[in-house]
Amino acid sequence: MFAIVNKEFLIFLFFLALSGVFWLLMALNETYEMEYCIPVQLTGVPKNAIITTPMADTVRVTVRDKGYTLATYEYGHLIKSINVPFSTYANQETLTGAVPAADLQKMIYQRLYSSSRITAVKPDRLQFYFNYGLRRQIPITVNGSFSASRDYYISQVVAIPSRVVVYASKRLLDSLKTVQTEVIRLRNIYDTTEVTVKLKQIPGAKFIPSTVKLRILPDILTEGRVEVPVKAVNMPEGKILRTFPQRVYVRFVVGVSQYNLVKPDQFTVVADYKELMAHPSDKCNVYLQSVPKFVSKAQLELKQVDYLIEQP
Repeated sequence: MFAIVNKEFLIFLFFLALSGVFWLLMALNETYEMEYCIPVQLTGVPKNAIITTPMADTVRVTVRDKGYTLATYEYGHLIKSINVPFSTYANQETLTGAVPAADLQKMIYQRLYSSSRITAVKPDRLQFYFNYGLRRQIPITVNGSFSASRDYYISQVVAIPSRVVVYASKRLLDSLKTVQTEVIRLRNIYDTTEVTVKLKQIPGAKFIPSTVKLRILPDILTEGRVEVPVKAVNMPEGKILRTFPQRVYVRFVVGVSQYNLVKPDQFTVVADYKELMAHPSDKCNVYLQSVPKFVSKAQLELKQVDYLIEQP
């Protein structure tokens, strides 16, 4: 009895496998589309040429054909890499090279069976830039925002190195004033922080190095106070404006490391004679006209003072 059941089971498996083979053959005989990645390589580059912007190293091509042909491409690894000869496509005047869509498709068709049809290629053209060693050092501009934790402020952001070597055409080098980093945002900084950031790519330019280190230096905030003399502005000849008091205090916030750098003569407090004549009053308004760049929240303790106009 067991032998009969086992035999029937084997027959069932045989016909199941046979039907699967027939199904697979029918399925592979249908027409499909499939995408393949084909490596691309620029060949024959002269030793004295520098590729400043390389072309894409892979193209994605969508092929339409019978299922068994597409399976052959997929599992037989028949679609070989594409070699682009530098001398054929390099333009020595513009220092650029481009492989048109028609040429690119022609190269791909050479790797396909005659029954296959290309329905899409991405990118549809290949482009590269080169030069013969022309270079220049260009300063770096940090493109980002940094905020410190409470009671701190960002005292300095340093790029290391501060300049990079740029290989490009003369026209591009002449137009470049700075090289920007990619956008970076950091929050709640309370200690010295170092990050590596890429430089923002420019078509036709090659940077050495291609990344820089940013050192973000926070500092603890502290309050300060200095006494500054009041200066009269817009005074007519022959008149003198005296204020009482003659000096006023300015409060400000500054980093601890820069506190000793703050000097009274870095602040300017003024009283405007023209304003007094236009709006006579018992008191004279005083204004904080200028402050050092490294202080913040600077304000006067007194915004009005007594005054006397003298005419010798």
